[in-house]
Amino acid sequence: MGHVRDLPRNRMGIEIERGFRPHYVTAPGKKKTIQRLKEAAAGAQALYLATDLDREGEAIAWHVLQVLRRALPKDTLVHRITFHEITQGAIRAALGQGGPLNQALIEAQQARRILDRLVGYSISPLLWRRVSGIGRMSTALSAGRVQTVALRLVVDREREIGAFVSVEYWSIEALLAQQVEVPISFLAQLWRITGAGGRAQKPDLKNRDDAQAIVKTLEEAIYWVDNVEQTRKPRYPWPPFTTSTMQQAAAKALGFSPRLTMRIAQQLYEGLPLGEEGNVGLITYMRTDSTYVAPEAQAAAREVIVRYWGERYLPAKAPTYRTRVKSAQEAHEAIRPTDPHRTPKRVRPFLEHKQACLYELIWRRFIASQMKPALYDVTTALIPTARGSREDPLPFLFRAQGRVRVFDGFLQVYDEQAEDVPGAKEDKKEQEAALPALMPGEGLDLIELIPRQHWTKPPPRYTESLLIKELERRGIGRPSTFARMVALIQERRYVCREGKVLVPAELGCTISDMLVAAFPDLFDYAFTARMEERLDDIANGQAQRVETLEEFWGDFSLALGQAQERMPRVRINREEPQPTGRKCPECGGQLVRRKSRYGAFVGCGSYPTCRYVERKRPQLTGQTCPFCGGKVVFRRGRHGSFVGCSHYPACRYTAKARQEHLGLSSSPGTQRQTMPEADEARLPGRFSSGTWRAGS
Repeated sequence: MGHVRDLPRNRMGIEIERGFRPHYVTAPGKKKTIQRLKEAAAGAQALYLATDLDREGEAIAWHVLQVLRRALPKDTLVHRITFHEITQGAIRAALGQGGPLNQALIEAQQARRILDRLVGYSISPLLWRRVSGIGRMSTALSAGRVQTVALRLVVDREREIGAFVSVEYWSIEALLAQQVEVPISFLAQLWRITGAGGRAQKPDLKNRDDAQAIVKTLEEAIYWVDNVEQTRKPRYPWPPFTTSTMQQAAAKALGFSPRLTMRIAQQLYEGLPLGEEGNVGLITYMRTDSTYVAPEAQAAAREVIVRYWGERYLPAKAPTYRTRVKSAQEAHEAIRPTDPHRTPKRVRPFLEHKQACLYELIWRRFIASQMKPALYDVTTALIPTARGSREDPLPFLFRAQGRVRVFDGFLQVYDEQAEDVPGAKEDKKEQEAALPALMPGEGLDLIELIPRQHWTKPPPRYTESLLIKELERRGIGRPSTFARMVALIQERRYVCREGKVLVPAELGCTISDMLVAAFPDLFDYAFTARMEERLDDIANGQAQRVETLEEFWGDFSLALGQAQERMPRVRINREEPQPTGRKCPECGGQLVRRKSRYGAFVGCGSYPTCRYVERKRPQLTGQTCPFCGGKVVFRRGRHGSFVGCSHYPACRYTAKARQEHLGLSSSPGTQRQTMPEADEARLPGRFSSGTWRAGS
């Protein structure tokens, strides 16, 4: 239920001169909660504080204890208990292992809260006075120690894209074949060019003339196999989820926003009724940056693997994963199912659609992380060239590679590339077929030389999940803050979401520039990361809260004073609605194109008198309604995509969206390996690249 006490909303609430002493008040809407707690605690012999097992949870437990001090008898025993999962076994074990509150964690949480209050309540009023032209929105402007850095990342990326100059370059491929009765053709890439000093270098073909000059030379060349090397390479599974990787995977595979992902994960963690089992917590604590897995959970996962896939998928030793996140707290386990034996198929009847989708994603990722790696035979052939005979070599060396999967391993359960989840970069080698059986020394026939033009690409815009990944990589923020920060910069209208990507608005660019210019150190990426490390030091007992705050306030107050004198006044010019030349079907007024926090749209220019908004036309499937003969169109609902009659609501025909609605046939290469007995459903997802995934 969150905090029962917090700093007041209508004032700073911190006595800076008295050691940054905070003044806590009852949090809004928590009076009844506190009253219920006091009634429950009256006359109690023991008090068990069982809030979340992180800094925020430790602070909440401390606040609850302060609230209940007068209600508790003096001899009441107070126990702080923690657990990674809300299951009967975990809670029984925790009740027997009570201890005191961790004061270092409480101090670290208070330091973070005070820091954020000092920054936000000092700088935000400055923005209200300096920024005009946005009407009532001016009082909604805010700055934050982490929020502004997240905004700066989006703004800097947009400017990096705008300043990017695309550069042309070329590559050359050769389509070759063996000199046999039934030749099999294969592609080889121009790999190295020997320079003047006999040193082989990567090709640097800047334009068409460079490529054509080499092609002309190679058209009359001879080709042969110089060396063939075959190696067996493993592809290891990804570790079980942390908070950020879960948010990234859910965004890509399920289309969930980080905030939605965390809300559903909270429901799975707190517990849901599973028929006769009662209310059961289905996953471990969902705010974590650790990949550690308890030995008993690994043992249970190994039983599941043997039962459904057999011994050959079970590694000799349970895998362990090293956390790569900068400044990871390592306080919790990774996100995993509380009982791996609860397969997605078993719990699906008791869950809502989105809950079932996220649980299956977590379950599959965890089970796959405990399985053997996939194995590939990789064949590499080096192909030199010569003018007329091998004694007159040319400086051009080609390379051909083939890759064949010989053991699917963890891919039986979870394929990052198939599901478009983190780490699933497009791997060209993965798509190549096997090379023919090449022998060193054998000659090859040239079928065709293929020069290809390429252009360097700018870095991509951030999606919500990529922004979280970047914040984590830089050590900015914590798992519990990522989703909130990404949502906040959109709520403030600093950033707009266009499709899946985040684009800074003019307001966001202006605010970012003003704040970075006035407080270059405070909103520096490295400084923000160092401050997170300092908070970690407080949590570990290696630093003191008051000393840290005093050190911060000395530099910050000086910069604040200078900003109050020098920060320029800025007026944001609202973008005028653009006429479309069409009339409103409801009032006859002019239709105009406007921009909102959700992107561009077309609406009536007479707003708010007329509130007409033009809806996007549904996409046709090419099919006809079997009931009324109308056109069948794609639609989206609360449970995903479906098809329905365009005459709705007069005709209420609907059906699941299938490949035949697009005239597509199922490709054998896109079919997922099924899970014997336990679950034959693929991971839920969305229509992508001609493959319709179950659950959409």
